[in-house]
Amino acid sequence: MDKSDRIVMAHGAGGYLMHRLIKEHILSILPRDNFEVGLHALDDSAVVNDVVFKSDSYTVKPLFFPGGDIGRLAVSGTVNDISVMGGKPIALSLALVLEEGFPIYDLDRIMQSIASTCREADVYVVTGDTKVVEKGSLDGCIINCSGIGVRSQYLDYNIDVVRRFRGGIEARWLLDSNIRPGDKIIVSGTIGDHGVAILSCREGYGFESSIKSDVRPLNRMIEKVLSVGGVVSMKDPTRGGLANLLNEWSEKSHVGILIKEEDIPIREGVRAACEMLGIDPLEIGNEGKVVLAVVAEMAEEILEVLRETDEGKDAAIIGEATDEFEGVAMETLIGGKRIIPPPLGDPVPRIC
Repeated sequence: MDKSDRIVMAHGAGGYLMHRLIKEHILSILPRDNFEVGLHALDDSAVVNDVVFKSDSYTVKPLFFPGGDIGRLAVSGTVNDISVMGGKPIALSLALVLEEGFPIYDLDRIMQSIASTCREADVYVVTGDTKVVEKGSLDGCIINCSGIGVRSQYLDYNIDVVRRFRGGIEARWLLDSNIRPGDKIIVSGTIGDHGVAILSCREGYGFESSIKSDVRPLNRMIEKVLSVGGVVSMKDPTRGGLANLLNEWSEKSHVGILIKEEDIPIREGVRAACEMLGIDPLEIGNEGKVVLAVVAEMAEEILEVLRETDEGKDAAIIGEATDEFEGVAMETLIGGKRIIPPPLGDPVPRIC
């Protein structure tokens, strides 16, 4: 590594550059653990003695945006990363880094939002830390939120259903590497809402009047889906969006993934904003959606259950895993196919 090399914004944007940074300069140095799901798996959470453990830091700009704020984002993001592994989140830690001069009024607003989101997700903040740094050191506030969860009461049943239809699944958790050819891909709702809402609010484009962030905890919806059974893998399409998520699945599961453009739910306002700004909605981060890989035989039933919830009312089956090619491809509206490469990073920086 050349001494002149420096960190750039894209290193934190969830795409190829961030994954390369992690693999070459973090994983390669840290000792390898022997836990059931450890750091080197690069899944959404770790599993240590059947305890699901997650830690994440939130640096969104602005701190308050249409549909949410940094407090709601911190709780929802941590809860969702635990839930998509098949865990039931129960407790959080909260570490606040505040800039000198930060308004107490804004801190109270953030804490009220954290409390409200904890009640929504049925989790509790049980420990934490507070630090203050000199004025000008950061943009007001950064939050680190860590969480622990236990194995969902429905996870064993869910995996039994997968085994019934597919003949086998080695993993005890919903890992990125579980997907096999024939599995259907479902997204729980419209994509791109969060990233476009943040960008519009930050830059003053005016889309925020009709586009709001989708940020919310999804653990209750996920529990309902697991009680039906047949889910192979789950992941929330945060930084790098749907494109990054599907490429991670493809790489770790050694399958191709084919999606259909006409089936991907995108709000017209988000589509119009992306076209105007020249960005791909598939690469924009989301904070209130989940993507599921499910056995084909259960796909319609799972879709129906999702649509019965407020969080999943716009859910859709968007594609399937295949052994016909490697990587991710999309069948376009005009009938052709185009490769969906892993993005270098989310086109909207500092959205979570």
